[in-house]
Amino acid sequence: MATLFKRRRSKATQTERVRESRHEGFLRYADFRWAKISGGLCLLVIVSYSLIDVQPRPNGGSWYGYTLGTIGALLILWLTALGYRKRRMTRDYWSLKAWTSAHVYLGLSLIVIGTWHTGFQLGWNVHTLAWALMMLVILSGMFGVIVYATLPAALSNNREQMTQMQMLEAIRAFDRQLHAAAQPLGPADTAPVLAALDEDPFAGGIRARLTGRYPHCATAAAHRALAASQGSEPEARAKVIALLTQKEAALARLRRHLRLRALLEIWLYVHVPLTFALIAALSAHIISVFFYW
Repeated sequence: MATLFKRRRSKATQTERVRESRHEGFLRYADFRWAKISGGLCLLVIVSYSLIDVQPRPNGGSWYGYTLGTIGALLILWLTALGYRKRRMTRDYWSLKAWTSAHVYLGLSLIVIGTWHTGFQLGWNVHTLAWALMMLVILSGMFGVIVYATLPAALSNNREQMTQMQMLEAIRAFDRQLHAAAQPLGPADTAPVLAALDEDPFAGGIRARLTGRYPHCATAAAHRALAASQGSEPEARAKVIALLTQKEAALARLRRHLRLRALLEIWLYVHVPLTFALIAALSAHIISVFFYW
């Protein structure tokens, strides 16, 4: 009996480990394997920089600077391959999770590799431009990591097991109920309700979507108008006000969903163009060094 209990406990432990590995985030992949590799690489660069005596002083044009520059350039080119890698499905060491983990931590290591490559000699030239663009790409990537580490949970909690289409269908259902409930109202009370029925849930532009603020929301305006109205049919007006309250809540959920989705995606509109600008500046940097230096 004791042996059987141990076997069941061992099996349960293995199952739990498999479950944990499936839900392991890309930052914690393989017990921070790529964080350790990246940290070791940075430590090697810093220690070697302090031990190697480059005359007259460390700079990007020395053999040591060329070595770090080559490593950095190859890393940058490899890191840009993540977009292509996302279109392919593999497992284990070359899974998308492993690749993304390596992308994040090796990308951070470029702060040390790229900066130590310059020998801390920065000025108003194409070489410093390449370094500055690299730092901006890394900063935008760090923002993306923070976004992906925090927002998906908020997105899931806000949806409450509803898809975007289901949220839209709920709003349309309230519109149908509002259309029927507003029939007994007078023209003055009906007008704001009709405006609310004609409202586009996606209207407001990118600014409203990112901030979550919709000052010209027709549904909210109709709610305020009917709450302040002194017209006839108080029972019908109270029913419409209740439906408008429910529709406002449904709209708020959809707009939170759209805001979180926008925040998950908007950083890429900075990160990707900066990456292409970095590659262009890096190419100019390399050409100028080898052909015109």
